[in-house]
Amino acid sequence: MTIVYKMNAPLRAQDVSDVFRSAGMKRPVDDLERIQRMIDHADATVSAWENEQLIGIARAVTDFSYCCYLSDLAVHLDYQKSGVGTELIARMRDHLGDEVSMVLLSAPAAMEYYPRIGFKKAENAFLIPRGK
Repeated sequence: MTIVYKMNAPLRAQDVSDVFRSAGMKRPVDDLERIQRMIDHADATVSAWENEQLIGIARAVTDFSYCCYLSDLAVHLDYQKSGVGTELIARMRDHLGDEVSMVLLSAPAAMEYYPRIGFKKAENAFLIPRGK
């Protein structure tokens, strides 16, 4: 298995939606226009590819100076537990540099994963949920 990682590569909504769906991500996977806006307005993406197939994505919103919100980390089900997610985060961290902290909201099923790859649990976050 040869996986290629790309920084800020062009991404198609259908490919990203397929990865979200396979990974079990709660995203608007049937609203491809919205998925494309999510891609287009991200400040940074790292994508993982096997041949021409998108198999993973890390998508971030950041100021590149102080903080970064990792809005998506998704790996196709067939590639989970193979180090793809860890590598996506490592490459995003390399791109952002040491001055930038990274924060994320975890799905309940992934709460045990993030501490294993270097994230610290925060108890001081607040959320205003989206309307749709």
